[in-house]
Amino acid sequence: MTETVPIETLTGSDRFNAHVARPDDDPTAAIIVIQEIFGVNAGIRRKCDNLAAAGYLAVAPDLFWRIEPGVELDPDIEEEFQRALDLMGEFNQDAGIRDIEATIHHIRRELGVEKVGAVGYCLGGRLAYMTAARTDIDASVGYYAVGIDQLLGEKHAIANPLVLHIAVEDGFVDKDTQKRMHEALDDHPRVTLYDYPGVDHGFATEFGKRRDEEAAKLADERTAAFFDQHLR
Repeated sequence: MTETVPIETLTGSDRFNAHVARPDDDPTAAIIVIQEIFGVNAGIRRKCDNLAAAGYLAVAPDLFWRIEPGVELDPDIEEEFQRALDLMGEFNQDAGIRDIEATIHHIRRELGVEKVGAVGYCLGGRLAYMTAARTDIDASVGYYAVGIDQLLGEKHAIANPLVLHIAVEDGFVDKDTQKRMHEALDDHPRVTLYDYPGVDHGFATEFGKRRDEEAAKLADERTAAFFDQHLR
């Protein structure tokens, strides 16, 4: 079952919507699905459906709500891709993390699910790293996260497990950045990095030309095992 639910901000002064997919049975854990720059679109909703089918409560907050509520863009349409880049430039990432934290509180207090993980893609991958460093999320996964080299100073605040999936041929994350990520994080006791040779940014998208089936299947299997270990 899917529905749209309102979530109160941390200050209690406003509300934003989240797409929620519920499993058939009562969930023992929840996973926040953090959007790409394309909003809570069909691909993100499919991610939620897949997690609900695996028994999780899946919640995808609309993080662009302060700019434009209800954004749904297709990365394979050039005009919509450019609009997504514009939204990325307007987006306040610190406010986004506060909205993710509000979503964690909502899941625990209002929905009664104590264990909460997060998985994010692209911008959401970066926000998954920030969530691991700035909140008490139980476990986090970031796919092809952008700009992590700018956030390595926060690594000491990561107290719970984090996985980062790295596209080796990522057009938005060059090899030098990937090297800095490995140098800073490989010895972190809570962080695991996986490299996917030969694939580009967006390889695990549910729809469209960016998807690489083999790499997506491997990354998703690793993610599923990770959440089984840390959230079940």
